Amino acid sequence: MLRAFLRKTRAAARLRTSRLVQDDDVLLDAPDDRLAPALVAAARGDHGPAADLLARTRENAEWEHRDRYATRLAAFARSRAEWLEDWRTTAPDDPDGLLVALRLTVDRHWDSPARAELLRQVSPSVTAAAASAGPDPVPWRTALDTARGAHAPHAEFARLWAQAVRRSPHHYGCHVAALEYLAAASPGAHRECLDFAETAAQDAPEDALVRALPVRAAFACLTARGGGGALGADRARLDGAADRAIALSAAHPSADPWPAELRNLLVYVLVRLERLQDAAEQLRLTGPYVTSFPWDRDTDDPLGRFLEVRADVRAATVSGPGTTGSGHPRNGHAGHVHSGDH
Repeated sequence: MLRAFLRKTRAAARLRTSRLVQDDDVLLDAPDDRLAPALVAAARGDHGPAADLLARTRENAEWEHRDRYATRLAAFARSRAEWLEDWRTTAPDDPDGLLVALRLTVDRHWDSPARAELLRQVSPSVTAAAASAGPDPVPWRTALDTARGAHAPHAEFARLWAQAVRRSPHHYGCHVAALEYLAAASPGAHRECLDFAETAAQDAPEDALVRALPVRAAFACLTARGGGGALGADRARLDGAADRAIALSAAHPSADPWPAELRNLLVYVLVRLERLQDAAEQLRLTGPYVTSFPWDRDTDDPLGRFLEVRADVRAATVSGPGTTGSGHPRNGHAGHVHSGDH
């Protein structure tokens, strides 16, 4: 972890002198300056900084940051859980420690062959914790994910969704959970997914992260089995989703870890739409920050996949719009990117 932070500092220094980020300077899932100290302390067995960080997000109603930090802390606890166990032992009523612990439980069950049954068992405790969390919408995101994994009926999911939006009508994480539930419940419902995402984005403030929901829906459409048909039938809507996300990306500073996932997702979608000049610009803006999502959809090596795509986009935009030296952007599997890939 220390090496990653040193590389982050070196990469930032190089960015000041060059627009081209070298492969060795690219960082996968790098934490921002608020999360990094909490992770370092957790690695040493100290939960204090993590507790302070999440308490501040709760007190200041920083729901998007709270969601992301809780998710990252739970991911870290999957391999190093001693600090979280100590936190839960010393402060069993702390809502922040409970939030991370429940997220960790759901994530672990998600990888089990018995996912649905295990998630049904923990669903009541997850929902009860959410109900006791006051105005905080983040536990409801965990409840929504739990319901999706447990194959909850529509009426049950709708009940949870109503509780989530009552607390925060524009919370991105809860909207992503609802979008994924809709996509899983109706695999061919590309237009329904786009309808939901577009409505949520239109109703949101200009700087709200949920305005990027249509590009998440576009990703779901393009990567669904048989989703290649969406590229032709709904091309204008997919381009519109990308354009909305481009505008949101432009509102954030370049080479910053906070909008990195948005920009990585946007690059993925733009490449699938064969908008390579736009993809190249997002690659420039994201700088050294790579996120596992969406690249881990295609491979167990998301960093390597990103670097392949980045090299192809760069080659394409140097040799001419829309092509690489072989005539098409490659998909990383000894082939080319086509609308019906995956």
